Formats: sequence, C-alpha cells, structure tokens
Amino acid sequence: MNRDGISIGFETTEHVHLHAIDWPSRSVDEFAPPIVLLHGGGANAHWWDHLAPWLASYGRVLALDFRGHGDSEHPSEKRIGAFNDDLEALIEHLGRADVHLIGHSLGASVAYDHASRHPETRSATLIDLALGSAPGSGRRARLALSLRRTYASREEAIARFRFLPESSEAGEELRRSIAEHSVREEPDGRFGYKFDGGWFGLPSRPRPEPSSIRCPILLIRGGESRLLSGEAAETFATALRSGQLVEIEGAGHHVLLDRPEALLAAIERFHSGLDPAGAR
Repeated sequence: MNRDGISIGFETTEHVHLHAIDWPSRSVDEFAPPIVLLHGGGANAHWWDHLAPWLASYGRVLALDFRGHGDSEHPSEKRIGAFNDDLEALIEHLGRADVHLIGHSLGASVAYDHASRHPETRSATLIDLALGSAPGSGRRARLALSLRRTYASREEAIARFRFLPESSEAGEELRRSIAEHSVREEPDGRFGYKFDGGWFGLPSRPRPEPSSIRCPILLIRGGESRLLSGEAAETFATALRSGQLVEIEGAGHHVLLDRPEALLAAIERFHSGLDPAGAR
C-alpha cells in the first residue's frame, strides 16, 4: 500500500494559496465520490497520514490544510467563515461536489456547516465535534495554542511538540511523525509550529440546526472527551434526520490519534451502510 500522498496546490476566489495532500483511490468503483479530511485547530493535513491510505479503499482521499495552518498560506486577514471557503475551494478544484467529509474538532464544525448548505454532500463524519464542553477545557487549549512558542532548533521544536488537549494514548512514533511535519523556520531563525494562533480568538459561525442536514451523519465521541459530552452527543445525534452516534472508549478528544483502528472500524461500518447511489 502506498502510504505517501501527493502535495497539491490551488487557490480560493480571494487568491489565498492552499495546500492539500492527495491519495489516489483504491476503490473498485472508478466513479466513487472523493473523501475530504478536515483537521482541527492548530493541526494540519499530516494528522491524517496514518489513516488516509486505508480510507482510499473507498475513493480518492484529500486532506486539506486550512489557511493559517500547515503548508497553506498564512494571510494576515482573519474573518469568520474563511475555513468554509477553503473547503469550497478544494471541492471546486475537484470538480465534483458529491464528497464524503470527515472532520475532527474544528474540521467537524466546518464539515457540519458545509453539509447544511450543500445537499449534494454524500455523508459527513464528525469526530468529537465540540458540544457540551467541560468548563474551561476548550479555553485552556485555545490559550496554549495562541501562545505559539518558538525554539532554538528544529529538533527542539519536534521534541517539545504536544497535542492539545493532551493525549496520553497516542504513541511516540505517531507524535514524532506529526511533529516533523508541523515545524517551520521563522523569519528570525528560530523554529515554531505551522499554525497562526490568531485564528483561535475568532468566533465561530452560528451552527445550523441538526434537522437541516440531509446527508447521513456519523458523530464519533471519544469516551474520555471533555469537549463533547455524552449527553450533548446523544441529543445532537437524535436531532439529525439520518444520524448515528459511536462512542470510542479509551479515546479523548483526539480519537484519530488515541484509537485509530477503532475509528477506522466505525467509519467502515458507517460507509458500508450508505446508499451507493447517494439517495437520501
């Protein structure tokens, strides 16, 4: 199996340059809808490197770097809805709108919003969408990310790299692999991480009503998550027209890092039950 995706570049209508990683489809259906992976705040497309080759069995897979993250452009202007525009630019680049969306945290919010406005979306998997957070849990993570420390060397930055909120389940090999793709040299010669902390003070778009979503939705909650409560997850899933809720034990907010095999199994069960014709 080819685990290496190909970097691609494209622009939004505002001429913001975006980066994504593209894994070719291994599906027997040559017309299978693409799968678009959307990372969380402060993360980047490489957080999906260990999962994307497996997901390619369902179709072409693309992992997007939102603006201000990863290897996409880091524009100085910040506005509400910009990440939604980034997703729409990628879909326009693909030339087809019937995509499967898989988003984590911030990426789950973007996927959810997109699905509410684009009924041609095939499905959306929302991984630990922040709902019913424990008091202060999200604020502490945003504050830590916004500090954006820098280090004297690339190796020190890699060694100091941590997931926020903290993950005690992700292995060292996975942590280092993501860290190596998350470090860049700053103009002053020091080394920092590939995200702009200025985005974390921006308010989110108002969330659409769950009943407005036409496509099938899989909501995945980490059993130990402090950003998505069990009660909020059940309420949300029940309000969806076509929703499923899966809780993965032994995982916190970063389900894709803590329990990747269990996450893939949940996505496989969900996708196996979807109508291949896209009927809703």
